[in-house]
Amino acid sequence: MAYSHVRLRKFNTAKTYPEQKLDNDLSMSVRAGNFVFLRGQVGQALDGTNVGTGDAAAQTEQAMKNVKQLLEEQGAELADICKIVIYLTDPRYREAVYKVVGKWLKGVYPVSTGLVIQALARPEWVVEVDVFAVIPDRRLKSLPEPAEHLQWKETADKKAPPLSSKKSKAKRKKTK
Repeated sequence: MAYSHVRLRKFNTAKTYPEQKLDNDLSMSVRAGNFVFLRGQVGQALDGTNVGTGDAAAQTEQAMKNVKQLLEEQGAELADICKIVIYLTDPRYREAVYKVVGKWLKGVYPVSTGLVIQALARPEWVVEVDVFAVIPDRRLKSLPEPAEHLQWKETADKKAPPLSSKKSKAKRKKTK
């Protein structure tokens, strides 16, 4: 069965932020066709362990490590990154953060936006990296299925059962 979206590493914010009254179903990455969208990455390993508390360079290193792994799980590469957005909680972190990002994206040439914001979702996080990538068409057809334990596929593109009532048929005609 063909799926239009591949959503990997699903989670619920009730577990991620237990001190907050949240209940949102999210994914760490979504591939829609050849577009790959990642959740913003911070100084937290994919297992949930915080890394580099208060250290912008260490947090950026972890974020970029996550970006690489999440892209690869979707069949993408760092070289496929088209846009990167970097959020900083202090403008003095800019040099340290951009040195780390520059090391990871040497020769990629994405467009980039940098923002200084008041805070991130947790006080110990000082940088967040948001990435958008496009897998080239030549590689898209040969992508393997993601590992089963990472998968959660959107099934919205399955054909809906036909509407059988006269009322439903009339409603369908009206919307055409």
